[in-house]
Amino acid sequence: GAMSASAVYVLDLKGKVLICRNYRGDVDMSEVEHFMPILMEKEEEGTLSPILAHGGVRFMWIKHNNLYLVATSKKNACVSLVFSFLYKVVQVFSEYFKELEEESIRDNFVIIYELLDELMDFGYPQTTDSKILQEYITQEGHKLETGAPRPPATVTNAVSWRSEGIKYRKNEVFLDVIESVNLLVGHGDSLTFLFVFVQVSANGNVLRSEIVGSIKMRVFLSGMPELRLGLNDKVLFDNTGRGKSKSVELEDVKFHQCVRLSRFENDRTISFIPPDGEFELMSYRLNTHVKPLIWIESVIEKHSHSRIEYMIKAKSQFKRRSTANNVEIHIPVPNDADSPKFKTTVGSVKWVPENSEIVWSIKSFPGGKEYLMRAHFGLPSVEAEDKEGKPPISVKFEIPYFTTSGIQVRYLKIIEKSGYQALPWVRYITQNGDYQLRTQ
Repeated sequence: GAMSASAVYVLDLKGKVLICRNYRGDVDMSEVEHFMPILMEKEEEGTLSPILAHGGVRFMWIKHNNLYLVATSKKNACVSLVFSFLYKVVQVFSEYFKELEEESIRDNFVIIYELLDELMDFGYPQTTDSKILQEYITQEGHKLETGAPRPPATVTNAVSWRSEGIKYRKNEVFLDVIESVNLLVGHGDSLTFLFVFVQVSANGNVLRSEIVGSIKMRVFLSGMPELRLGLNDKVLFDNTGRGKSKSVELEDVKFHQCVRLSRFENDRTISFIPPDGEFELMSYRLNTHVKPLIWIESVIEKHSHSRIEYMIKAKSQFKRRSTANNVEIHIPVPNDADSPKFKTTVGSVKWVPENSEIVWSIKSFPGGKEYLMRAHFGLPSVEAEDKEGKPPISVKFEIPYFTTSGIQVRYLKIIEKSGYQALPWVRYITQNGDYQLRTQ
């Protein structure tokens, strides 16, 4: 039969993904980033149509209130099927949430994932009678009753991601919470950005500050274990989905298919039968207003017409009890810099002429510290510089036992009918993502 949607997205008016469900995995999930630019371009040309294309990918879309519903597919999808599905989604969601708009999506994302799974199976529309769905997933999103007998595996292929009869001599689970920090600091004039979150210092504006989090697991367990993971409440939501005032608003939360979403919605337990080996259990995004973890300021002085000095200050703005490891500060310098000399209070500095940069490396950088580095070098052709604006300074780092979001694993229970003892190991790591500071 004709193929259906590869993935379905709900976007806000700016094109930011609020919800996405990948059904087939045959279209790269990042393709959706092309949707908004194409839509705006076609709108300006006056050639907007309900099907937009980018390369070999089609976007079929409808707009509802302040949302876009977008389905992606390869060229050969059955268009009428996909559109009838999108309209069905609007109808079912509207019956559930009274008003289908951005806020109801944010408040009910767990139920929405459930509904999307019920409405569509591997990209083919399923039971879309909202009355049947309503019985299956009650209004608060409690699917059936926890503890009610599950349908036999033959019907649902309940655990397609794990085979029977796995055996290990030593039963262990490793769980890593890894948060990557994306930071962009620039000068209003050098970067034309319309939004500035927080004014941090005279030396630059934070234009973007977000965390991309991931919980990765490596599972070496025998049999068919059931795992239950409890995260601190601060991060998850109370039953209305609103969260306590101190809660952190995670966005774009995605779970691995093994997670029982109904349990999560019910009592915030993340419960699942894990695949064997390594997999990503969940991922999330979070806009932060915390001070940038490592802040860099730079002053550049021309001494004579042919000598130049860079003064770089690096400041760690996280708590004293944490330490950033293997910090690397990459500072761009003009291509024709020569005979550099360095002085630093800590770490080591090397010149990497092939990348036109100096790299200041600090093995261990505790919280609440400030370090200085000076670099002197000759610059044969002063007039050649400042033509095309300097590239930004970028920073690499890793902070173990630390998360910016404050997410914490409260418990990880491992239950298996043979009753073996298993050891859970949990680590937290914060690292740089795309971390750039533009200096004056």
